[in-house]
Amino acid sequence: MAVDWVGIGPELLLSVDRSAPRTLGSQIQQQLRDAIRNGRLTNGERLPSSRELATQLDVSRGMVVECYTQLESEGYLASHIGSGTHVAYPAPATAPIPPDTTTTPPRFDVDFEYGVPDLARFPIRDWAWALSIATKTITLGDLGDETGAGNSVLRDVIAGYLRRVRASTIAADHVVTCPGFRHGLNVVFHALASAGVTTVALEDPGPVDHDIIASRAGLNSVAVPVDEDGIDVDALSATAARAVVVTPAHQCPTGVALSPRRRQQLIEWARSTDAYVIEDDYDAEFRYDRQPVGSIQGLAPDRVLAMGSVSKTLALTLRLGWITTPPDLTDTIVTEKQLLGRGAPGLDQLALATLIESGRFDKHLRHMRSVYARRRTILADALAAHAPTAHLSGMAAGCHAVIELPADTDEQHVVEACAARAVRVYGMSGYRTNHTTHPPQLVVGFGSVSEQAINHGIHILGDTLRSRRT
Repeated sequence: MAVDWVGIGPELLLSVDRSAPRTLGSQIQQQLRDAIRNGRLTNGERLPSSRELATQLDVSRGMVVECYTQLESEGYLASHIGSGTHVAYPAPATAPIPPDTTTTPPRFDVDFEYGVPDLARFPIRDWAWALSIATKTITLGDLGDETGAGNSVLRDVIAGYLRRVRASTIAADHVVTCPGFRHGLNVVFHALASAGVTTVALEDPGPVDHDIIASRAGLNSVAVPVDEDGIDVDALSATAARAVVVTPAHQCPTGVALSPRRRQQLIEWARSTDAYVIEDDYDAEFRYDRQPVGSIQGLAPDRVLAMGSVSKTLALTLRLGWITTPPDLTDTIVTEKQLLGRGAPGLDQLALATLIESGRFDKHLRHMRSVYARRRTILADALAAHAPTAHLSGMAAGCHAVIELPADTDEQHVVEACAARAVRVYGMSGYRTNHTTHPPQLVVGFGSVSEQAINHGIHILGDTLRSRRT
């Protein structure tokens, strides 16, 4: 895209010393020569106009014109009518660049990465429209540094959205916006540490790096096993934890839903031990074979902090998320948020509020449910055709599933063999605390994988499983 730079002058850091024996013009010339020779000003770079530089240095324009003319005659500068004065001196010689010894990451034809939505279907026109509305409605206060819990418009919209879609019990006063889930988790862990919590429980298998985030906040972490009903609350009760992070709607990464009995047990545990449940509601919007599962926060708003973001529904780069807080933790969480980096971009917060209020966000979700449902079916059909000895689980919701391999399979061997044929799959061992490989399972995301790529990737997986038996 062509850009008209007429009237836009670049700035240049020069100075003159009026007490020095050298003339001001000589000082300007020498500083320009040095800047060009050492590469601070490079070939083709535009200089300020003579008027602009004269004003900056508080000298006459004629002096600057003489300096430019002298340097042009020496071959350092060139001037052209309509385009100003540019550096004409070749770039200084530099030491040879040593060869790059870093290993180039392998390229994959198919990457079943978990947690990535279909970025090609990001509603770019709707987002651009929402941003345009936000720029027309933003106030001077919104342009300042964010204070408190976040943009009040977005907090009110998020509260209404969660009540409507997730059966939450929340008021805008107890919604805190944040720049994505991980930033929010840092905020929550620091707030809990400030409130006297020393140990947090994490699902095993579960999302990666949460133990590291907890440790950086000064918390100890303990792993609690997950079975077909979700987190084992009896095992949780045997720990010293006073907080637990759970993914109840679609457990990450096993895909199971927390059973009704376990939900009640979890709430009873939190109330009897004065503990908190951190609910990671990361992909509950995408469901297929079952009715929507409401948020745990709606059952115990005084004990549950529900967290969400748009990383799975829109795009990871937006870095927009939220925390719903129990009343006794709201002030502490807001304080920690301010200490850990303020908040998400204000204009984007207003745009997201506009997108949700307009109904375009819900429309996008409905469309993506159909897209992911189709890919889910193709994944199941491809596995049945190419790898009948394996079977799928955890597919009732979300954008990833678990492939359960035959019991005698070496999980890591399958991962490496597929990678050798440019197909990337992920072993369940990477999500386990002790990184064990049994039972052998693969976590496969299909949010960002095309239908053709799913078929190809599962075909390679099937070949790999067959070859181990020959």
